[in-house]
Amino acid sequence: MRASVWLGLLVALVAMGLSYPSVDAHHSSAPFYDPEQQIEVIGVVERFVFRNPNSFLYVEAGGDDGASVVWEIEMGASVSMTRRGWTPHTIAVGDEVKVVGQPSRAPGTTGVCCAELTRPDGSPIRP
Repeated sequence: MRASVWLGLLVALVAMGLSYPSVDAHHSSAPFYDPEQQIEVIGVVERFVFRNPNSFLYVEAGGDDGASVVWEIEMGASVSMTRRGWTPHTIAVGDEVKVVGQPSRAPGTTGVCCAELTRPDGSPIRP
């Protein structure tokens, strides 16, 4: 009798685990990026790193002093982006993009998170 009770409990726990909705793990960006500010960068894609746990887009743009600056845009995990239709080829080296997002809190860095990406004319970048 005891074995059947334990087996029934185990089956119930497994069934509950399988029916529980999936949840994507995510860390808060607030410690690293300032949600109270937004910056805009228009530049040319230097590199697109499509990977887990986060993908990164590197955009070269002119800085305030006229020198070239490479911005690091933190994006989602490639597995999540793939579900929305993105591939490593959605954005190509040499594409011109406009990035609007939260700047990095770290002094002297050029990171951006939680960004909206469009073409410089405002048209969407679609996977």
